[in-house]
Amino acid sequence: MAKVHRALFERLGPEPVPAVILDTPYGFQENADELSARTVRFFAESVGREVGVAVYRSRDVDAVTAATAIARIREARYVMAGPGSPSYALRQWVDGPVPPALADRVRDGGILTMASAAALTLGAVTIPVYEIYKVGADPTWLPGLDILGPATGLHAAVVPHYDNAEGGNHDTRFCYMGERRLRMLERQLPTGTFILGVDSHTALVLDLDRRTASVSGLGGVTVRVDGRGTVFPTGSEVGIDVLADVARELAAGGMVDIGWEPGWGGTGRAQRPGEAAQRSATPLGDEVAELEGAFVHAMGLGESRDAVAALLDLDSAIEARIRAGEDSPDLDNARSTFRALIARLGETAAAGGADPRSTVDPFVEALLSLRARAREARDWATADLVRDQLTAAGVEVRDGTDGSSWVLSGS
Repeated sequence: MAKVHRALFERLGPEPVPAVILDTPYGFQENADELSARTVRFFAESVGREVGVAVYRSRDVDAVTAATAIARIREARYVMAGPGSPSYALRQWVDGPVPPALADRVRDGGILTMASAAALTLGAVTIPVYEIYKVGADPTWLPGLDILGPATGLHAAVVPHYDNAEGGNHDTRFCYMGERRLRMLERQLPTGTFILGVDSHTALVLDLDRRTASVSGLGGVTVRVDGRGTVFPTGSEVGIDVLADVARELAAGGMVDIGWEPGWGGTGRAQRPGEAAQRSATPLGDEVAELEGAFVHAMGLGESRDAVAALLDLDSAIEARIRAGEDSPDLDNARSTFRALIARLGETAAAGGADPRSTVDPFVEALLSLRARAREARDWATADLVRDQLTAAGVEVRDGTDGSSWVLSGS
């Protein structure tokens, strides 16, 4: 979503502006510092903007830390919170200083960007995703921060990852709830509240000055009531009030196709009960299978460069999901496949011949290219894995100021 972040920053002008990320949603994780550093690096490298960190890991932080975090939020023109646990974030925020600071940021003309877990907290109610999906709690809602309602007039429950397909053989749409559990949750919604679903790798930008809602990214945004939904695809721009109008029409039992209404802007389609929103993004499992197949095919032809190209594409696909905040079994499987393919390339490099160096040269050079990329990304685990595989294959890697070279062990 770097393009979306860049466009939002451009609304604040070309000069640097105070910007922070709020670390609460993932504050319970042991690698919270690493996640903050990764996000700061993403904004610097991919968005071209410097951001700081508002450190508010829990409501039990000391008074100085809490006051500093709130001051940074209030001073910032751009505030972002993202992945983690929505229920944990709510426990730390409710009845504390953070929600008023976020609401003031919206009211005073700044930009508030909420993704994944943080997005779930924006509405009137919130899905406790982990407790339902992983622990087996009965589907129920938690009270949300309801920053959305006062700011826009939309009485909604925000559901990110609406088109999720990571489950493979089971339904993980609607932020891992699936159709059955989402129906149960719908029956418990407060009167007049609808579901506002945002697909993965998709942004809904609500411009409060212009009173517009625009969709960008790979998927769409769905207004859903009682199993009936209307999808606003990427590229749509409508009035914020149109979202509420569509929700009222759906609540009255109608089916709404936004393309039928003159003057609404954008195009869309009605979505019937149980129908999944159309997905533009390739599921990670499918992408891994395709790239693994390309790797195997290239290895069969002895085309080491093509094999490494497939590895680099797989590395990029994994990194894109990590930056988007994904944390799933498919991502773990992708990492495992990536490492297995590196090991296979290393084993091939061990094959000897009449001229050992000329035989293994293309494979070793390809692996060294992969290692150099990992080192540039500070992915030391992958870099060490490549080196260990080469060492096991009888190749000694020598790092110098001008890069890495290699010799066959014993030569």
